[in-house]
Amino acid sequence: MQMYYNLSKEEVRQQINGSDPFLTTRKAKANQEKYGKNILIEGKKKNLLQIFLEQFMDFLVVILIVSAVISGVMGDIESTVVILVVITVNAILGTAQTIKAEHSLASLKTLSAPLAKVKRDGTIVEIPSKEVTIGDLVLLEAGDSIPADGRIMENASLKINESALTGESVSVEKTDHPLAGELAIGDQTNMVFSGSFVTYGRGSFLVTAIGMDTQVGKIASLLKSTSEKKTPLQVNLDNFGQKLSALIMAICTLVFCLDIWHGADIGDSFLFAIALAVAAIPEALSSIVTIVLSYGTQKMAAENAIIRKLQAVEGLGSVSVICSDKTGTLTQNKMTVEHYYTNGKDIAISSLDLNNSAQNKLMTYSVLCNDASGTDGKEIGDPTETALIHAGESFSFPTASIRKRSPRVSELPFDSNRKLMSTLHSIDRHMVMITKGAVDVLVKRLSYIEKDGQIRNITVRDTAKLKQMNEYYSKNGLRVLAFAYKTVERPMPLKMADENNLTFLGLVAMMDPPRKESAEAVARCIEAGITPVMITGDHKITASAIARRIGILTDMSQACEGSDIENLSDEELEKYVEKVRVYARVSPEHKIRIVKAWQNKDHIVAMTGDGVNDAPALKQADIGVAMGITGSEVAKDAASMVLTDDNFATIVKAIENGRNVYSHIKNSIKFLLSGNFGAILAVLYASLRCLPVPFAPVHLLFINLLTDSLPAIALGLEPHSTEVMKQRPRPRNESILTRGFLLGIGVEGLSIGVTTMIAFVLGYHASGAEVGSTMAFATLCLARLVHGFNCKSERPVLLTKKFFNNIYLIAAFVIGVALINAVLFIPELHSVFKVAPLELSQILTVYDLALINLPVVQLMKYVRTHMRKRSR
Repeated sequence: MQMYYNLSKEEVRQQINGSDPFLTTRKAKANQEKYGKNILIEGKKKNLLQIFLEQFMDFLVVILIVSAVISGVMGDIESTVVILVVITVNAILGTAQTIKAEHSLASLKTLSAPLAKVKRDGTIVEIPSKEVTIGDLVLLEAGDSIPADGRIMENASLKINESALTGESVSVEKTDHPLAGELAIGDQTNMVFSGSFVTYGRGSFLVTAIGMDTQVGKIASLLKSTSEKKTPLQVNLDNFGQKLSALIMAICTLVFCLDIWHGADIGDSFLFAIALAVAAIPEALSSIVTIVLSYGTQKMAAENAIIRKLQAVEGLGSVSVICSDKTGTLTQNKMTVEHYYTNGKDIAISSLDLNNSAQNKLMTYSVLCNDASGTDGKEIGDPTETALIHAGESFSFPTASIRKRSPRVSELPFDSNRKLMSTLHSIDRHMVMITKGAVDVLVKRLSYIEKDGQIRNITVRDTAKLKQMNEYYSKNGLRVLAFAYKTVERPMPLKMADENNLTFLGLVAMMDPPRKESAEAVARCIEAGITPVMITGDHKITASAIARRIGILTDMSQACEGSDIENLSDEELEKYVEKVRVYARVSPEHKIRIVKAWQNKDHIVAMTGDGVNDAPALKQADIGVAMGITGSEVAKDAASMVLTDDNFATIVKAIENGRNVYSHIKNSIKFLLSGNFGAILAVLYASLRCLPVPFAPVHLLFINLLTDSLPAIALGLEPHSTEVMKQRPRPRNESILTRGFLLGIGVEGLSIGVTTMIAFVLGYHASGAEVGSTMAFATLCLARLVHGFNCKSERPVLLTKKFFNNIYLIAAFVIGVALINAVLFIPELHSVFKVAPLELSQILTVYDLALINLPVVQLMKYVRTHMRKRSR
């Protein structure tokens, strides 16, 4: 890559345009044909049909489609219709969420200026930014957007806001001199970049890169090359679905073979095996997960977190590392005065006393030697100058009246070479020149110092003291401005030579401070086993100062710069990332490498950011989190979640919600699988004992679609608990089917299966197969409805308030009981659902057997909970 910032203006012009100072119209057209248009190339997107068809690629769904086809061939049209309706509804839900397609590149295009002023054929013309080409001389002034990358040719106090690319909130002071060494984007002060804008001054630049070759274009390329990651739940459900389907197919094949061996009709046996497969495979699982996640998105939206991708709800609950941008994410993205130094004293802004003459004078002079303005809390101008105005507003300082009473007579605008700004004012009938600037520059021009209202010659000791304070502020990440003044004899246009023999007044130290909630949010992250990492384009000292304040950094050895990892291999970086908590002066490529390094160590990574430079890493991360207020559209489009309040604490709240959602989804899965396992055990028992089939196919479909789905959904809407934040993040490779989880499913399913078979055997021996089948069907339905309360928690809840705290589960229970009672007691439904009339004693037996599961399972949970406490 050509490093034009190392070359002089003449060398750059010679390399690009030869001896021509600007392009002719003919040469511009030739360059456009050679280099192409100044636009970003967009990748191919999936259409609506492709997205919809992708929803049917799940292994469980494929099995169900095959089952539906076979059911239709065998004449069971009802089963076919029901199955196809369920999976189609699920596909529509999935498509509706996925249709929010990525618009990252479209948003990147909007960053380019719509029009640009260029010099062609010796004349200044205004052209569309897409027509700008290599070699064009582009003219700039305050307010202009930069249409392409280029080398500065003329510079009159240019300041450019590059926060979208570098993450730095302070405008960059530009120069037209060549620079030495290999520099990061933020340090290439003689270059301008597409997507940034001019905040001060004027100048011109020679275009060196357009379109996809610009820094914004490189980010666009990174966005195209990064791929979205499946969340742990998605991976787990995919693996679980394949294993479960294989197991169920094996069981159904065994049941089919046993029925044939016992002399049953092949067609009936096959149809029952298919019905058993449909009942055993939780085809509603995907829909239930989608519904629960959707509910989670609504809850998060109410708490200022907009979820763009459903999977992010669960994924947030798995996060073990948060790679956070600094500016606008952990900080307020607003320069704020923190300290004054005057009269030999360091004064925190909160302790400022405007009744003190020296402190009042420093504030007065800081708003006079200042081009910024503020109205109704809105500041206009350079961030460092608006910070001075805002400091005055916070003390109700009469800035407007002070400026009116002490009008500006003359000025020397800020210049990046001399790093000073001076203004001449009429103050109390005297002409006073106020000068502000960098401490190292201004200190050389001081002859006097004001202290305790007296002016005397400045001493070596005085100079050493103010240099010491400047160093102290700088090490703490503060930006320091020095103020001095002198009285002149008469009004006159100021000259550079006037900026000598000054009287030192004081220092003002400012920074972009942390958000008030950041420290608490970081502490909660650490308590929850989550590692917070700061990744920023800002300077190492500034970043480290913020990180120390909020608890991310405990030792300076944990901070590094992008150049420190530039030459590390991926394997070396994987070892390095565990030691580092702050990365400064990083590029977009560095951010992606850091995220990948953590991911390669089996961590679930969330990446927060607001600028264009964050977008590729937001997409690469497992969970991308963009800022809604200060964030660019590119960052929002690349992210999984957008914070409407730009509050880091909202991320922590979202993680808590994500952990709760995952816990509730596990409860729903446990409810479905333990109930299905009970039904399979009942069928296997009957087959092995040469008993009649305990269920008709319509029984299984009734259970699957009515008494299963509502409680499963209700369990997913369980009230949230703060206890989840005391747990460690679950490992990336941890299956949802842990040993304890499977054991719980097995034991609870066995309890349901045993009571169901007891009901079948009692009914069969008392009144025949049809009554036995009816009692088994009713017991299984009711037992599963009751079991919903068992699945609320891993702990016993029977005698606690938590037993009744889920209105949705209570409603699902009532509806389910009403439906099964309608089937049992309404004669017209008997033939439809293949049930026989039951005697009162048989109905009471059904209810007793169904309800006994509740105290049995609750007792087992009580014993298990107390055994765990003792083992600790």
